[in-house]
Amino acid sequence: MRPIIVKGNLVSLGVLIREDLKHAWVWYNDRDVRRYLSFSEEIFFYEDELEWYEALRREKKHEKVFAIIENSSRSLVGLIGLHRIDYHNGRAELGYFLAKEYWGHGYASEAVKLALEYAFDWLNLRKVYAHVFETNIASIRVLEKNGFKLAGRWRKHQYVPGEGFVDVLMYERFRA
Repeated sequence: MRPIIVKGNLVSLGVLIREDLKHAWVWYNDRDVRRYLSFSEEIFFYEDELEWYEALRREKKHEKVFAIIENSSRSLVGLIGLHRIDYHNGRAELGYFLAKEYWGHGYASEAVKLALEYAFDWLNLRKVYAHVFETNIASIRVLEKNGFKLAGRWRKHQYVPGEGFVDVLMYERFRA
């Protein structure tokens, strides 16, 4: 049984466990999933996932990564994290992804809502920010649905396979 940290209607955020890595490893190597993640060209070995998990455990003060669990099936559907947590300045960077078969069901929107709840209510942060490629319309919708506002743009900053160089949009959300 996995401990659930924050529960929603569709999904919950749970503790990431070692058994989740086999799924994350497959998803990280899916080119459609990787397209809009940093370092989309990378190929990940399972050992990379194990090392990442161990580093995450050691750096849990500054990195909080959760399993996104679909409530009705209890299935792992993706990961969401608060990265580079800076308690002095009260901010963290949000990152997330879902396995392809779970796209379009509202899971990402609710997972972001739950991560914000954790960031603001449990970590007492004042700001969460995220960057997204301009061509990732679905992720832009998820952020805007959760109250994020466009704060800036890096023009033609990131190469996306099949799309060329695209703008990187900076979004931020302050605690209400």
